[in-house]
Amino acid sequence: MYAGVPDEQFPLPAIPYKRINRRYYRQMVANPTGERPGTIVVDTANFFLYLTYENGQAMRYGVGLGREGFAWSGRGVIQYKRAWPRWTPPDEMVARQPELQPYSIANGGMGPGLNNPLGARALYIFQNGEDTIYRIHGSPEWWTMGKAVSSGCVRMLNQDVIDLYNRVPPKAPLVVTSLPAPIGV
Repeated sequence: MYAGVPDEQFPLPAIPYKRINRRYYRQMVANPTGERPGTIVVDTANFFLYLTYENGQAMRYGVGLGREGFAWSGRGVIQYKRAWPRWTPPDEMVARQPELQPYSIANGGMGPGLNNPLGARALYIFQNGEDTIYRIHGSPEWWTMGKAVSSGCVRMLNQDVIDLYNRVPPKAPLVVTSLPAPIGV
């Protein structure tokens, strides 16, 4: 499941999954969210993303989340999805990190590739018809799963975001919330 993916536009290397806590491996679990099938639920307390299914099941993925001051919560939709997206950091991020100026919106962003912070896939989160500027996206930084490190986006292993991308249609509902800790994890 975390082997290299040579047939991608940019071949993905294998992930050293044995160096990641097993709780963050992709797996089918009992649905703890109470949300209807087809809903994406980001559990900010436990660093999980769930895609809910029929019969009380959910696919669970480990994620990295926004660091203090950069988190978002609420309900939204996945407005659209992109394979190997272009990354354009918001002007506010460029103001905080001037070294990102070459990738600014004004400069056209960063092209797709293995070093692009959005990774292999991105799902764009909208709320009330407006872009939240938050994304669910891949990341080559596998060591950030289970940590609060991003500027608010939901990071996934590239192999996991490809799996999610293939399962989720545009306009899928999304909930970002905090759930109780799962039992036995």
